[in-house]
Amino acid sequence: MRADVVFDGTQLRADLFNARATSLFVTFRQRLATPGAFDTPRPVRSFVDRGYAHLHLQARHNDWYINDETVALADTLRTVCQSYARVVGMGFSMGGYAALRFSSALGLRHLIAVSPQFSLSPKVVPQDRRYRDCAGGFDDALGDLAVHGRAALAGVVLFDPFKPLDRLNANLIAATFPRVQLCRLAGSGHPASRILREGGRFGALQALLLRGQVIPADVTALHRQSRRDSPLYWDQMAGIARRRGRPALAATAAARSKALGEASQTGQTPYSGRAPLDAKW
Repeated sequence: MRADVVFDGTQLRADLFNARATSLFVTFRQRLATPGAFDTPRPVRSFVDRGYAHLHLQARHNDWYINDETVALADTLRTVCQSYARVVGMGFSMGGYAALRFSSALGLRHLIAVSPQFSLSPKVVPQDRRYRDCAGGFDDALGDLAVHGRAALAGVVLFDPFKPLDRLNANLIAATFPRVQLCRLAGSGHPASRILREGGRFGALQALLLRGQVIPADVTALHRQSRRDSPLYWDQMAGIARRRGRPALAATAAARSKALGEASQTGQTPYSGRAPLDAKW
C-alpha cells in the first residue's frame, strides 16, 4: 500500500494511507537515538484493514516537532483531517507530545499517549532536564499545549509512577486536558508500554482505540497480565526496592527476573504462582 505525502517539508513530514476511509488513526515518530533522516512509513494494518485511514507524522530531528514548519504542518492537518468522522491517535514520549500539540489541528478525539512530555521549556518544567540537548530551539509559545491543544481531547496517559519526571509531565497534561485520564503502570519504565510489548499485548493496547473510549482500567488489566511473567518488570521492581531500602524484596524480585529470563531462553513454562511482591511500595 502506497502513501500519499500530504506534507513534505525539510524538517516535518506527513504520510497518509487509505485516504478515502471515513475514520483516521494517527501515529507520531518518537525521539530517536540517531535522528537526521525520515523513515519510510508503513501502514498500521490493524487499523487500515478495519476501514481506517492511517496518518503518520515525522520530525527529522529531535526538536519535538517545534520548528519553522510547525505552523504550516498544522494548517495542512486541519485541511486534510476535516473530512474524517472520527480521529484517534497514539504517541510515545516526543510523539506523545506531538499528538497533544497537534490535537486541535487534527481534530483528535481520543488519544493513547505513552510517557509523553508536557514541554521542553526550562521555564515550564525546570525539574526535567532529560532532553535539554533538544531544547535549544524550543519556542515556548509555539509549543504551548494549553494554546494549541484540543481542550476537549479525551484519552489516557500511560506512565510509570516510579519515574518522577514522567509522573510530573503526566500530571501537567491532565491539568491541561481535563478529559485525559492518568493510567499508572508501575514498573513499566520509559516508555510505559515496555512490559506490554514484552508480553505480546501491544496490539491489544492499540485495539482499545478501535473499541471506542479507552479507560485506564482496560490498560492496567493488560499490564497485570503481562507483568507476572516479565523479566523486565521484575528487574525494574528489584531496582525500585533497592532504592527504597527494601533488600529482601529486591532480592526476591531479582531472583524472579533471572528465573523468568532463563525460562524464556530454554523454552520452559515460567512459574505462574502468586507474585511475591504485592506489598505497598
